[in-house]
Amino acid sequence: MDLKIKDRKALITGAAGGMGEATARILLDEGVTVILTDIDGDGLQATVDRLGKGVKTVTADLTTDAGAQAVADAAGDIDILVHTCGVTGAKGDPLDDVSLDDYRDAYETDFLSGVRMAKAFVPGMRKRGWGRAVYVTSENVAQPYTEEAVYNAAKAAVLTFVKGMAQEYAIDGVLVNSVAPAFIETGMTDGMMDKRAKKLDASKEEAISTFLNEKRPHLVLHRRGKAEEVAAVIAFLCSELASFVVGVNYRVDGGSVQSIEV
Repeated sequence: MDLKIKDRKALITGAAGGMGEATARILLDEGVTVILTDIDGDGLQATVDRLGKGVKTVTADLTTDAGAQAVADAAGDIDILVHTCGVTGAKGDPLDDVSLDDYRDAYETDFLSGVRMAKAFVPGMRKRGWGRAVYVTSENVAQPYTEEAVYNAAKAAVLTFVKGMAQEYAIDGVLVNSVAPAFIETGMTDGMMDKRAKKLDASKEEAISTFLNEKRPHLVLHRRGKAEEVAAVIAFLCSELASFVVGVNYRVDGGSVQSIEV
């Protein structure tokens, strides 16, 4: 399918992760110039090696103003921003097990990094009259889980930010949207399942199966999603085909969220 974005220029954050890499692959195939950034330099290089294509990379910490500026300087003007940068953060009882610093850390990585990227690139898109910004939220914005309170709060902040930005910038040709995955096969959920397997003294496959049964009973496909399944929706929202889509939060969740709202 021709997404009608050939020769556009995209920046993907969190590109050492599976969703960032899978999105880069689609955009490259569509003839987009792609710049990748992540705090994990080794992981970023591994992404480039797997892509097997000439892409520019910037290793930077987007939780700092200096890191965001380094990315802005290296990237220059872009047409498409894909913000997949994020962490699950600390888990446990939202008061007894989680400190204020835990909340701050998740807020910096999951939310404020996205604000920094928007401030760096969206005004330029507006001046040029065309742009796309796609943020990764989570099923947790609609269906928060008690033990993931820091993640719930940070990702909900991302969603409300996306909605507000979308209303302001759409009239000038900059469309801002988000994608809400659930339990995707990435390094992040690998780590979660490895810890669960160790706690249960079980195999990773058993850990995944019991997690689905106990924690995600409405995920009717009963498997982890694939990064490329999320990337396909991200790429669509980056495209000219999504020219009438403003401020949405597309779910890619295998049915995990039962509510109609959000």
